[in-house]
Amino acid sequence: MASNNDSLKKTLIVIVSLCLVCAVIVSGAAVGLKPLQKKNAALDMQRNVLDAAGLLEPGTDVVAVFEERVETKLVNLNTLEVVEDRDVVAFDPIAAARDPELSTKLSKSEDPAGIGRREDITKVYFINDEQGNLETLVLHIRGYGLWGTMYGLIALQPDLNTVRGINFYEHSETPGLGGEITNPRWVQTWQGKEIYGDELEQVQIDVTKNVTSEAHDIDALSGATLTSNGVEYLIQFWFGDMGYGPLLEKIRKGELTNG
Repeated sequence: MASNNDSLKKTLIVIVSLCLVCAVIVSGAAVGLKPLQKKNAALDMQRNVLDAAGLLEPGTDVVAVFEERVETKLVNLNTLEVVEDRDVVAFDPIAAARDPELSTKLSKSEDPAGIGRREDITKVYFINDEQGNLETLVLHIRGYGLWGTMYGLIALQPDLNTVRGINFYEHSETPGLGGEITNPRWVQTWQGKEIYGDELEQVQIDVTKNVTSEAHDIDALSGATLTSNGVEYLIQFWFGDMGYGPLLEKIRKGELTNG
């Protein structure tokens, strides 16, 4: 008697076999593309660093400029020492923040940015002039907005107080409202603003609708109060005692140099 090719058993065998073949193909593609994905992610971050520092122009050879101008260091935010025993290129501060062994849990009072944990080791980008002197310092920043975490970079002038540029490269804020944190016109308003007051101790940046200080105030985004507040809070955190405040003081004193 001829077998029934439409039997349930044969149908299931075909389906399972097809699923296995597809799974192998997808897994193989994921493994094969992983190095390329890492390379592209590294290139994107280099581009973001140059953009924050004002070094990204149309046609810029990102890799060449980054290698020539930027020195990347890993710094322990607890000890304020340069970390030498980790791969600078491969290290991911955001991933470290998710690891309890590589990060510090923040209390509510310590965490105006709403990030939960702060990485113990971070990347710091030193950009030097032709004489080898510090021209720009670029730092990672992040904080919670309306819908999720806003990830960015901020570039400081040699006084480590005046903003050279800011770049929010990843966020989930509302387009046309909070999403305007990437609008070049708003980003440009940060240039020349001072993070701290005269004593370089208290964070003075204020993202507000009532701009009264040319030195410290940033015009808040229209219709995006929570996003604007989130940006202000993340600056308060990262330039406070639990963020980069102690590190910047050490660099100012010349105790942690750029070369």
